Amino acid sequence: QVQLVESGGGQVQAGGSLRLSCAASGPTLRPSAMAWFRQAPGKEREFVAAFIWRGETTSYADSVKGRFTISRENAQNTVHLQMNNLKSEDTAIYYCALDPLGSGYTYWGQGTQLVVSS
Repeated sequence: QVQLVESGGGQVQAGGSLRLSCAASGPTLRPSAMAWFRQAPGKEREFVAAFIWRGETTSYADSVKGRFTISRENAQNTVHLQMNNLKSEDTAIYYCALDPLGSGYTYWGQGTQLVVSS
């Protein structure tokens, strides 16, 4: 069973920085991609950023481009989301997700809360 464990959430002032981490474990695990999504109160879950194993490429939502950076820990099934210049609208529960075969994110973490205070 694939498991995703997130860490690093918390409360930070606007303009500050925080890093989220997600560690994946499980049998025969070489993901196609790992990503971060978020869900703010009263809103639908939205895509934030993804790291694609093939080509080691990244993808970002427009709202976080230039502020957030997703990276993979060398040779590990762990991704980090470095978040800089945080804004109050970044407040949300952040979820890590894993796409095992390139056909969709089928594994999800439990979520970690980020609160950005102005």
